Amino acid sequence: MKRKLPLGIQDFAKIREAGFVYVDKTARIYELITASAGPVFLSRPRRFGKSLLCSTLAALFEGRRELFTGLFIGNSDWQWKKKPVIELDLNPGNYHEGADLLNAMLRNNLETAASKMDLSLRGTVLPEQFMNLIIDAKNRFNARAVILIDEYDKPLLSTIDDAGLYKCLQNILKGFYGVLKSADEYLEFVLITGVTKFSQVSVFSELNNLTDISFNPDYYDLCGITQEELEINFEPEITGVITEINQNKQEYTDKLKHFYNGYRFSEKAATVYNPYGLLNHFFNKGKFESYWYSTATPAFLIKLIDEQKIDILDLERKTITIRDFQRFNVDKMNALPVLYQAGYLTIAGYNRETETFILDYPNEEVRASFADSLLEHYIETGNDEAYAYARKINASLIQGNPEDALNALRSVFAAIPYDIHIKQEKYYQTIVYLIFRMFGLNCLSELRTADGRIDALVETNKYIYCFEFKLTGTAEEALKQIESKEYLLQWKSGGKKLFKIGIDFDFEKRNIGNWRIASGSSA
Repeated sequence: MKRKLPLGIQDFAKIREAGFVYVDKTARIYELITASAGPVFLSRPRRFGKSLLCSTLAALFEGRRELFTGLFIGNSDWQWKKKPVIELDLNPGNYHEGADLLNAMLRNNLETAASKMDLSLRGTVLPEQFMNLIIDAKNRFNARAVILIDEYDKPLLSTIDDAGLYKCLQNILKGFYGVLKSADEYLEFVLITGVTKFSQVSVFSELNNLTDISFNPDYYDLCGITQEELEINFEPEITGVITEINQNKQEYTDKLKHFYNGYRFSEKAATVYNPYGLLNHFFNKGKFESYWYSTATPAFLIKLIDEQKIDILDLERKTITIRDFQRFNVDKMNALPVLYQAGYLTIAGYNRETETFILDYPNEEVRASFADSLLEHYIETGNDEAYAYARKINASLIQGNPEDALNALRSVFAAIPYDIHIKQEKYYQTIVYLIFRMFGLNCLSELRTADGRIDALVETNKYIYCFEFKLTGTAEEALKQIESKEYLLQWKSGGKKLFKIGIDFDFEKRNIGNWRIASGSSA
C-alpha cells in the first residue's frame, strides 16, 4: 500500500491524525525548548519546514499528548501542562497591496488566537491589542504564554523592491514586534522564523535577549531531512523507486544525494535535504526534477547580482564572514548572504582560524535551475527553440561530438535579441558556461592551472573538453594557447578522451565565428 506523503501539509495535527509520514524532530525540539531561556530566532530558506515546526510546537505547548505517541518527546519527561499559545503566520497575503493589508493580517492573526482561547481583543491599536492578549492569556490559563511567529519577514521580502512601501511596512512591524520586549515577564517561550534577519527591525535591535540559532550546529537539522533520516524514514519509497527503474540502490541514493542534498547551516560538516523537493521526488515515482526551485523565481536576486556586478563565472566557492550574515541592511544589501539565506547558495566549508565560511551551490537541482534562470536573463528570451539547441549542445558533448555542439551553440547566439549590447568576451563565456550548467554538465570556469587559467573545462563520463575563447584573437591562437600552456596536463592520465577547443567570437555577427578542435586519448 502506498504511504501518504505530506506534500504541502504544514499542520502537525493533520499529519499525525491522518497517518501521513512524519520524520520525528521532537528530540531536537525537546533540546530547544528546555535549553532556551529567551526568544529564539531561526532563519531557513522557504519550504524547509519552518511552518511545520511552529505547528508542532503549538500542539506540544497546548498539551496535545495524543499526537506525540511513539515520538521521542512522547516518551520523555516533558510536563504536559497546557499553555496559552499565540500563533502568528505572515506568509499569506500580497503585501504589495499596502499597509492596510498588513494591518488586517496582523489583526486577523490576533483575533484567531484570541478566539481559540475564548478571549476578546482589548485596545484600539495593534501593539496594544497584542500586549493585552498576552497578559489576558496568562491570567486566564495561569501560565505564561507561548508566541510562535512564522515567516515574520514575508511583508518585507515581498516589498523589498518598493522602497516607500517597504519603509511603511517596516515601521508597522517595528511597533508590533517591539511588544515582545515589554511582555517578557508574561512569556514562556518565543520562536520567530523567517528567511533573513533584517537588522533594522526592532525585534532584533531591541530584543537583547534574542537567541539566533540559525548557525548553531546543535540545531542544523531542526528543519530539513538528514541522510540518516532519509534512509530510515523513506526506505519503502526508496525500495519502490529502485524496483520501478531497476537500478542499483547505491547508485540511486548517490544520485538522490547529489541532486537534492547539500544544505548546510553551520560550521559543522553536516547537510540536509530540502523536504519539499524530496517528498515531491518520491510522490512522482523518482523523477529528478527541480521541485523546490520551481516554486519561486529569483528575479530579485538576479537583479541584485546585476546591480552589484557579481561575476557569475566566479559565484562558486565564495568566502564570507559571520558578520556579513548579521549585517543585512536593505539600503546596503550584499547579494551573497541573501543568496545563502534564500537557499541558492549554502555553506560548503568553514575556516576556524579566519572564522570565514565558503559558499557554493547546495546541489545539482539548484545549480542547474539557477543557471537556467540566469541564462534566460542574459539572453532575454524564452525562445523554446534556443533551449532546444542548448539541450542539444549538452547531449552532443556527452556523446563526444563537439562539432555538433558548436553548431548548436551558434543557433543559441542567433536567438539573442539584436538590441542586447554585446562587446565583451566575458558575456559570451558566461552564456556558454550557463548552457553547460543548466543541463547538469560538470563545468568549471576560470580554472587556475600552473601556467594560466582555463576559460572553461567540461568533464563527462568519457570525455574532457578544454575551451579557450577569443574576442579579438583567432581560434588558431586560442588552440595554440591551450597546447603551449599544457592546460590538460593533469588530465592526461585519467583514461578519458581529451578535446582542446579554440573558439573566436565574431562581434559584427554577434555570434561565435570559427573554431579549431584537437583531440587525443589520455593514458
